[in-house]
Amino acid sequence: MVRYPVILPNGTTNTINANSYLRSLHYKSPDTIFVLQLPFLVSSLSEKECLLTKKETAYKSGDVLIAGFFPLQYMEIAKNFAKSFGWDRNAEMVSYNFNNYQFILALAFAVEEINKNPHLLPNITMGFSAHSNGIRYHLLYKSLVLSLSGKDFILNYDCKRESQTVVTLTGPAGQISSQYATVLDLYRFPQLNFGRFDPVRSDHRLFPPVYQIAPKDTSLAFAIVSLMVHFSWKWVGLLISEDENGLWMLPQLRQEMNKHKVCTAFEHILPLSSYHEVTEYLSFHRKIRNSFSTVVLLYGDNEFMFNLLNAYFSRSLSLGTVWVINSLSTFLYRMKYFLLYSFHAPLIFSHHHGEISGFNNFIKTVNPSKYPEDYFLALVWIRSFNCTFSESSCVTWKNCPANASLEWLPRYIFNMGMMEESYYLYNAVYAVAQALHEMLIGQAEAQPVGNGRKLQFSPFQLHPFLKNIHFNNPAGDQVILDGTKKLVAEYDIVNLCNFPEGLRQVVKVGNFSPYAPHGHQLSLSNDNIEWPILFTETPQSDCSESCGPGFRKSLQEGKSVCCFDCIPCPVNEISNRTDLEQCVRCPDHQYANTEKNLCLLKSESFLDSRDPLGMTLVCLALCLSALTTAVIGIFTKHNNTPIVKANNRALSYILLISLNCCFLCSLLFIGHPNTATCVLQQTTFGVVFTVAVSTVLAKTVTVVLAFSVTSSGRRMRWLLVSGMPNFIIPSCTLIQLILSGIWLGTSPPFVDTDAHSEHGHVIILCNKGSATAFCCVLGYLGSLALASFTVAFLARNLPDTFNEAKFLTFSMLVFCSVWVTFLPVYHSTKGKTMVAVEVFSILASSAGLLGCIFVPKCYIILLRPERNSLHGIQGKTHSWRKKPS
Repeated sequence: MVRYPVILPNGTTNTINANSYLRSLHYKSPDTIFVLQLPFLVSSLSEKECLLTKKETAYKSGDVLIAGFFPLQYMEIAKNFAKSFGWDRNAEMVSYNFNNYQFILALAFAVEEINKNPHLLPNITMGFSAHSNGIRYHLLYKSLVLSLSGKDFILNYDCKRESQTVVTLTGPAGQISSQYATVLDLYRFPQLNFGRFDPVRSDHRLFPPVYQIAPKDTSLAFAIVSLMVHFSWKWVGLLISEDENGLWMLPQLRQEMNKHKVCTAFEHILPLSSYHEVTEYLSFHRKIRNSFSTVVLLYGDNEFMFNLLNAYFSRSLSLGTVWVINSLSTFLYRMKYFLLYSFHAPLIFSHHHGEISGFNNFIKTVNPSKYPEDYFLALVWIRSFNCTFSESSCVTWKNCPANASLEWLPRYIFNMGMMEESYYLYNAVYAVAQALHEMLIGQAEAQPVGNGRKLQFSPFQLHPFLKNIHFNNPAGDQVILDGTKKLVAEYDIVNLCNFPEGLRQVVKVGNFSPYAPHGHQLSLSNDNIEWPILFTETPQSDCSESCGPGFRKSLQEGKSVCCFDCIPCPVNEISNRTDLEQCVRCPDHQYANTEKNLCLLKSESFLDSRDPLGMTLVCLALCLSALTTAVIGIFTKHNNTPIVKANNRALSYILLISLNCCFLCSLLFIGHPNTATCVLQQTTFGVVFTVAVSTVLAKTVTVVLAFSVTSSGRRMRWLLVSGMPNFIIPSCTLIQLILSGIWLGTSPPFVDTDAHSEHGHVIILCNKGSATAFCCVLGYLGSLALASFTVAFLARNLPDTFNEAKFLTFSMLVFCSVWVTFLPVYHSTKGKTMVAVEVFSILASSAGLLGCIFVPKCYIILLRPERNSLHGIQGKTHSWRKKPS
């Protein structure tokens, strides 16, 4: 019957028949949990006895000893094992993490190097005793007390004779260091932790005996967030351990994420005591699934990571998730047990450290024959190479492969590369040697040692030397134990690719240095990164897709700032980058393109003579001016004919000249505006039109007076003979000149731009300056026109051969109609169209006067000359006089 070592409920260990013991306790106490120590299968009783004599330690004698306590064991649920005993509850079986055996090898290597160094601790040999941390709290202190007191388990006594323990090494988990510190502080016994730097345990008021070897991790949060920013990951989940270090790191991460606008998809603080609770597993697994986050940060110490991976990720898939992790060494062991795609290609932040020369060769040469007092090395040889002890001795071996080496083992069992914790443990051993060396040199009364004489001192005397220690290790890196003077850690970013049966590849893909210039602290080789199997390119992790150029973000109500909708930019606003919260309005001289991602320079727009519209108006104005000139020529040629002399020949010439000026003044509105043209446009237009309209009024008054002479007596004759109608023109023009002078003196027209009326154009125009003055000029001109129309209308039926009253009435009707139509059209248009409307109104109204008044006269002069004679006039006069009878 095979017998197994069993940890009983009272804490003792015995070798018993496990089958019968489990069955008996099942019926007596079904709630009892049994811890079965089954690290390997043995084939003979001699092997068990040989291993029991080694007392689960690795030992090397010396004048001074370093006691090391390492996490070599862990708990594993053994469902199938319990069922084989007919037990309906799960048993917790003890398994060994032989990757952590590298800690013992680093300790042994450093001790051997120091013992060989004639300049460090001469005549003194260092030794060590290495133990596995207990898996139960009531067993946690057993190895510690034994290593401090000696062979017998007696507190407050040192039963050793040949050597003295001067310091303890603990790690990597800070929680174990804290528990040991409660005991070690009673004796002021130094403790060196070789795990990641823990800011909580750096306070010597709370943990006086604890010294931390690793550099500070104060830049880790910034390094992780820099990685997120590099890949534009804005939606990240956080899975944090519920311990002091995790709770310290969480606000650091929040601060850096907020600073760089990275949002938290979820936060899950995982209690350390809930590894085997299905509800806890389902809780955070549901958060990951419901958050739709592609990236999850997993933060915790090695023990937390190891238990988490053992309890959760070894039994579930994690497809489509990029894991960012702060610890590498844990994965080097658990990698075999992951499914192919369950935890593939995480990005891990590992401390950057130097290479220790000779350590790899040292590992290759290690074997149980060379180190017979190493219990754990014997386990590796039995379990991995099927070796057995010889029947005569527990020191010699048989059935072992020739030249068996740790190098032969798969990496999931043992990793040949030096882990960062092993590197800090190596530094810790050198720190102890340096402190001890300085203490012995500084003590004048130190007794010579060696030659059988025992080194005498108390471990608490090392404290001041450890606190002030500062040296360079053999790799050239600085080692500082004072927490206030420690350097900040640099990080290697590694990509861990997992394949079946422990085949894997650790690839360095980048690094982060807090000492590099700002903006160059993170360095990554994107091409070397292996992403999880579902991703064919760099994965994205966003709550919402990015808003491209031309759009702005609109936050979704009640959600994180990373959750938003994309809304197009308003008119004449742009966004030329992704994820802008506000669009930017283009300057007045620019306009937004169709995609609304670029402001383009607006082109100038004005009524140009080279444009079709401007060219048409110029041609029309010149043609009408030429026609007016032709009429003047006709009138000049037939200057003495009755039709020219009728109705005041001088007024006809004044009207023709003013109409010609009206046609030509329209040219001032065409072309690029400048100050001179802007001033002349309105004033010239107002004055020449006033002359024209007042001339029409004068001609109308002349007709009325001419027909009133016979019936009104001397007074009407005097008015007509004295030339009173001729004073109408200068008086009316003078009033207009006064109005124009006031306009120019108070608020003259000026060159202005209109950047808003036409898309993509800046309209160059003449601003009227004073709208009131402009309205006064137009109002005065309108009143003259209305007066002329009224007088002409009243005189329309007066008899005479060359009576112009009807033509004057019709011309003023056309004139008034044009300008009444002009006002609403003018104010409803913009830009050069508005100017064109004004020019057309000037030409149309002037052409109306020219056509209605002078075309009939030219018709008689050119086509009916017989009517333009004294005989024709007398004939028409007699026929008019006979008509009433």
